[in-house]
Formats: sequence, C-alpha cells, structure tokens
Amino acid sequence: MSMKKAILTTLQYIFFALLAVFFVWLSIRGLDHEKWEQLKKAMDKARYWLLIPVFSLLLLSHWIRALRWRQLMEPMGYHPARLNAFFAVMIGYFVNLGAPRLGEVVKCTILARYEKVPAQKLVGTIVAERAFDVICLLLVFGLTFVFQFNTVSALVHSYVYPAFQNKNGQTAYHKIVIVAISLIVFFILLKILFSRFGHINLIQKLRNILTGVWHGLISVRALKNKPLFFAYTFIIWFLYLLSTWCGFFAIDETSRLTLADALTVLAMGSVGMILSPGGIGAYALLVMETVALYNIPKEPYGQALGWLLWFGQFLSFVIFGVVSFILLPRVNRNNHKPDETPAGYPA
Repeated sequence: MSMKKAILTTLQYIFFALLAVFFVWLSIRGLDHEKWEQLKKAMDKARYWLLIPVFSLLLLSHWIRALRWRQLMEPMGYHPARLNAFFAVMIGYFVNLGAPRLGEVVKCTILARYEKVPAQKLVGTIVAERAFDVICLLLVFGLTFVFQFNTVSALVHSYVYPAFQNKNGQTAYHKIVIVAISLIVFFILLKILFSRFGHINLIQKLRNILTGVWHGLISVRALKNKPLFFAYTFIIWFLYLLSTWCGFFAIDETSRLTLADALTVLAMGSVGMILSPGGIGAYALLVMETVALYNIPKEPYGQALGWLLWFGQFLSFVIFGVVSFILLPRVNRNNHKPDETPAGYPA
C-alpha cells in the first residue's frame, strides 16, 4: 500500500469514527441528570430475554443472506459450502463494525481462501446484493407510505410543509419553484459532468459505481432459479421486520406498536445503519425520533428502544462474527467441503 493510499485510508477511518461520536452525541445531548435516571430505569425494566428471539430471527436472516449470495455465484460455476458462505458473511459484518466497507473485502477474501473461488469474481456478487438491498429499502419506504399514511402525513406536515410556507403560514410557491429549478439544473450539470469531464478520476469512479449497480441488478437474469432469489430477498427483509417488531415488546411503553409500525422503524433504522459505522448513534437517534410519531415519549422510552434494538444487532454481529472466526478453520481443517458440488452440476 502506497503512503498516499495509507493516509487516505487512515483519514477515512478517522472520519467514520468522528461521525459515530457525533451521532452518539446527538442521541444523548438532551439528557440531564433526571432524564438520565429515567433512561436507566427504562433500561433496567426492559425484558432482555426477548433478545433471544431477536437473535434467532437475525441469525436466520443472515443464513438466508448467505444462501442468496451463494446462489449468485452459481452462474460462474462455483458452489461453495453453505457453512463457509455463512461464516464469511458473519465475519464481514463483524469487520464492518470497526472498518466500514472493509467487511465486504474480507468476506470475499475469506471465501476465496477456503473455497476455490477467485476473490475478484466475487465483487460482482457483492454489487448485486447491495443493489437489491437498496431497491428493498426503497420498497420498505413505499410500503411505509401505504400502510402508515397518517403517520407519514403528520411527519410531512411537521417537517416538510413549514419549509415551503411563508411567515403567515401560507404556501410559498416561489420556494417550490426554486426547488424544482434547482433539481433540473442539478441533473443537467450531472449530465454535463459525465459527458465532458468523463476523463476525471472522480467522475470515472462515480460512473463505475452507477454502472456497477446497474450490472448488479441485471445480473439476476443469469440465475437458473430467479423466483428463489426473490424469495430469499423477501424472507431476509421480512425477518428484519419481525426482529424489529419483536424488540418492541422489550419495553412496556412500546409494546403496543404494531407490525405496520415496525415498517417505519425498520425504514428509518436502516438509514441509521448506513449513516454511521455499525449504525452507532444514528440508529438509536432515528428510532427515537420515529417512535415519537406514535405518541411515545422520545426520552426515555424512544431512546431506550433505539439503543436496545441497536445493541441487539451489534451483539449479534459480535457473537456470530467471533464464533465464525473460531469455527471456520476448524470446519475446514482437512479442506473437507461436504457441500461441494462440481461446477456445472446443480447444488
């Protein structure tokens, strides 16, 4: 690794660490001594045994994710052992907690080490996975809008409408026109950048990312069993939804929230997981703000729920990741792959 690249990588990790600290501060900045005591009391009363079913649902979702990843390798003629794919997925999640995006590299490297699958060929499968995860997250937001229309409307009235109103509370149409023109100008400039400045390294990287996402989406056409891939994808996100809903029952004040309410929390919580490394701070903050829409006090109950749900996911990544680190070399001690199938034959 060159000195320049090492410095950039170090700066990147420092940035992510500072970002995590910032979101943690945002999530607890309103706590005085009294509110801190209330939060401690709410956490003390929580039903921590519910972490067991939450862990089980998350573990199953990770297993299905490993099966889906394995399926993406089949068109290339590779059929790695299911356990190895699962261990690689969990180790990748674990590494991502401390080094965002490095987990994807480690995930591919580990599978390449224990299975005869070139790491560089796995990059396309990672892009395909991420592309469909983005589509699924957008669908979750769409379903949230449909099933939680009143809540979304209240959110829009509280945060969006005021931005387009004047001091008298009337609609400021000139603000709407400015936003519309700004969007049009943005897309025109984007097109100019891609066409005239395509030789610039940054523009090339951006274009490669967008191209990679598109190729990831259309790569599913090569799969033999497309319905199974979409079934895996649906199950993964449904298990995420169930684990979120199950977590509601850990606190009395949030136990009245429904499965439909969990859609909103899942959508916003997923954004939180993207914003900071491992979702630290950002996940709890967005969950806290979201449950407040259901007339649940942000402090301490929304705050307690946010940190509890985040801790459940964090702990699952740590436990399953460490266990995977330990079991992976033992399972492959004699390079025995009970699930290995010769290329060209169905698994």
